Amino acid sequence: MDETQDQDYSSSLPEVSLSRDDSVRSYSNAQINRGTGMSGLKKRGHGSRSWIKIGNDGNFETVRLDKATIMRNCSLPSRDLRLLDPMFIYPSAILGREKAIVVNLEQIRCIITADEVILMNSLDGSVGQYRSELCSRLKNEKADDLPFEIRALELALELTCTSLDAQVNELEMEIYPVLDELASSISTLNLERVRRFKGHLLALTQRVQKVRDEIEHLMDDDGDMAEMCLTEKKRRSDTYTINDCFQTNVSGRVISKSAPASPERTTSGVQMLQRAFSSIGNSSKHGSSMVSSDNGERIEPLEMLLEAYFVVIDNTLNTLLSLKEYIDDTEDFINIKLGNIQNQLIQFELLLTAATLVAAVFTAVAGVFGMNFETTVFDYPSGFNLVLVITGIACIALYFALLFYFRYKKVLAA
Repeated sequence: MDETQDQDYSSSLPEVSLSRDDSVRSYSNAQINRGTGMSGLKKRGHGSRSWIKIGNDGNFETVRLDKATIMRNCSLPSRDLRLLDPMFIYPSAILGREKAIVVNLEQIRCIITADEVILMNSLDGSVGQYRSELCSRLKNEKADDLPFEIRALELALELTCTSLDAQVNELEMEIYPVLDELASSISTLNLERVRRFKGHLLALTQRVQKVRDEIEHLMDDDGDMAEMCLTEKKRRSDTYTINDCFQTNVSGRVISKSAPASPERTTSGVQMLQRAFSSIGNSSKHGSSMVSSDNGERIEPLEMLLEAYFVVIDNTLNTLLSLKEYIDDTEDFINIKLGNIQNQLIQFELLLTAATLVAAVFTAVAGVFGMNFETTVFDYPSGFNLVLVITGIACIALYFALLFYFRYKKVLAA
């Protein structure tokens, strides 16, 4: 309707512009463009996306749904759907709601209800694998005692843990040879490769840690696990609805029958109502006392499922931590090796300094006696040579004396 009005208004602009100036015309065009832009923005914000609906019979279909339809049918707030938005990157999360379970595990983003799975359509291989595997299990394993939502959640956890474990094994196979090569030969290329692998390792550790924390949080909270038993909640809701209708019909019949009767029969009808309400109150008290035991029975399959995958993801996390420790040990070994090389260079520099000192002494003596001054040494033909020999022997003795002193002080290795 707004677009029709905008088109009608824009079509009538030339007639109005005949009687107005250019400023009014430009202002009107700006208003129209701004309105069109806002409407386009609203359409993009509330646009529909492609989803895959998988029923409990194993059949699936691809549909286009908008957020409002999903929120209305699944009773979900908008912040839960924001977790499934592919435009944003959110950590892994499993949220139990009144009528649905919101699952965001790596590339698997779906909404699980008691009757169907609404899976976000994507070109990622995990989405296609989840769809095909879930349909196959629902068609071939109809005798499974687990509820539909637990089977769908189990497959999501299985694929996520398997994918993360495969990535960890691949990283482990790639990084160990690089670390061994770096330990034997320190080079810029090997250091750059290890730095890149370490960044990948830290990112993968955060993802695995988040999935582990999410499973552990669900295991620690019985209320959240009870919220995820959608089939049982739906069955109880239907039972309560039938009981309420039956009690309403019974109370209506008692009142209608007691209306034309005598006062004695009216009194008996009131007593019957009181007994009916008292029985309802007693049953509600008995039901509240059995809530904890019923919750324990309901969440037991889900709890066992979460414990199994908690062990798997914890083992994956331990592998990453051991790999990180191996990298740290390699870095410590490299630092020790570099420190040893640096110490050897310092020792070599010390020897050169001592040799330079000795050479400077010899050069100073030779320079002094090479000057043109009168002394008795020059009265002998070999006097200057004798001075050089004595000076050389003294310098060599000084050099070895310095070496002995450095070794005595443990500055140089013995």
